[in-house]
Amino acid sequence: MDRRTLLRSAVVGAGSVAFGFTMTRESLAYPARTGPSPYGALQAADANGIMLPAGFTSRVIARSGKTVSGTTHTWHNAPDGGACFADGTGWIYVSNAEVGSRGGGVGAIKFSGTGAITAAYTILSGTNRNCAGGDTPWNTWLSCEETTRGFVYETDPWGVEAAVRRDAMGRFKHEAAACDADREVIYMTEDESDGAFYRFIPTTWGDLSSGTLQVLTESNGTLSWATVPDPSASGGNQTRSQVPNTKKFSGGEGCYYKGGTCFFTTKGDNRVWAYNAVNNTLAIAYDDNLTSNPPLTGVDNITGAAVGDLYVAEDGGNMEICVITPDDIVAPFLRITGQSSSEICGPAFNPAGNRLYFSSQRGTSGSSSGGITYEVTGPFRTAL
Repeated sequence: MDRRTLLRSAVVGAGSVAFGFTMTRESLAYPARTGPSPYGALQAADANGIMLPAGFTSRVIARSGKTVSGTTHTWHNAPDGGACFADGTGWIYVSNAEVGSRGGGVGAIKFSGTGAITAAYTILSGTNRNCAGGDTPWNTWLSCEETTRGFVYETDPWGVEAAVRRDAMGRFKHEAAACDADREVIYMTEDESDGAFYRFIPTTWGDLSSGTLQVLTESNGTLSWATVPDPSASGGNQTRSQVPNTKKFSGGEGCYYKGGTCFFTTKGDNRVWAYNAVNNTLAIAYDDNLTSNPPLTGVDNITGAAVGDLYVAEDGGNMEICVITPDDIVAPFLRITGQSSSEICGPAFNPAGNRLYFSSQRGTSGSSSGGITYEVTGPFRTAL
């Protein structure tokens, strides 16, 4: 029996015994399977080298080392995780810079209600390898350092308030964050081959200056949350190694919360996980070994649309953003051609949900100085 058949049988028949999660009604259809995209087949590459479904168009909004059109701001190298924030009738897209040696940070581009660029500026600088992060309900951007004992920085998308380092959220190789306002916690992933899945419980919701850091544990198939004794790892023991029975994940990447479930990705095994916070259960929402001709490999950043679709960007693979529908079909949504030495980062929708932003971190050059940030506009579905 090959690994794919074995794993598929285990998912259907063993539940928590094999994978450490209990099968629930929500997870019975998991994992997603290869199928037709709700948007149809990809068309020939456009002038920007992007293959899109019929009716969609792309434009370049920024290039690393170049001035953002209509502004005096130079766009950062190695654009990575991002998010959009409502700004009157317009919006702001923020983007991390995954640059080391204190060259990292966050840039922002402001758009009018028609999508015209009106401003661009820096909201964080002097940090290291800002990879992914997450937006908060109080309209700040959490920018995460992907370094050993890295920090989380809370930033202002408008660039008015100074960025603040949030030490209480722990020091580890941070990747992404997702706010669960229902339980008033923030989930976080860790980009280590034996990384943990965390949640931070602020003392006061909306104030990240203090709180409790916990890790997900598993014992005899039961999931629990346990407090990390030394979130700063100042004693030399990394946060992922301080609590017995910490559940390990192979290279935590993107993280997205909606309606009681936190979806997060792990690149080491090409999986999308679904943590059901209501029932405290965990399911595999996608695994490239559990479907035929898997379109999604190199799973990385993840976001979602109001209709319930998930959009997962590839680090490598064939440079696609794939869509996973609520009925568990996975298919390519777009493909970037001619950039095989890059990765796709920072997918995020504008507030209206009709424009998708993302970056190719190294563009056509394969260098961090060749990053390109794009916008895709089109008939994104608003109903199933």
